[in-house]
Amino acid sequence: MELVTLIESALAAGAAASAKDTASQAIKDSYNGLKVLLLRKFADKPKGKEILIDHEEDPDTYEKPLKRALAEAHVEDDPAISEAARRLMTLVQPQQIGIGKYHVQNTGPIQGQVIGDRNQVTQNF
Repeated sequence: MELVTLIESALAAGAAASAKDTASQAIKDSYNGLKVLLLRKFADKPKGKEILIDHEEDPDTYEKPLKRALAEAHVEDDPAISEAARRLMTLVQPQQIGIGKYHVQNTGPIQGQVIGDRNQVTQNF
């Protein structure tokens, strides 16, 4: 998932989850933390701030303008923002965060396949 799309998705999911009474404090804190980082990034861009605030109320309408504002602000250069977005998505939709990381297509017999990060495997056949 492209970083700008991840950030926009995290904001939309975080806003929806935070609005519910059942949202955990961790989700609310993570969402607010991401917003604070983005507001700092938009410090000299009042239009970006306005779009970010409007996106919270109507994510469908402001999805594209927010993505454009995020790209123009070069959020991909800020590791704190990307980490905050990933953390929020992990809290809100833990089953979705790993989707797209690996794309494996087996077209024949497989024996001893290992997929994942930092695996140590000894296989004897």
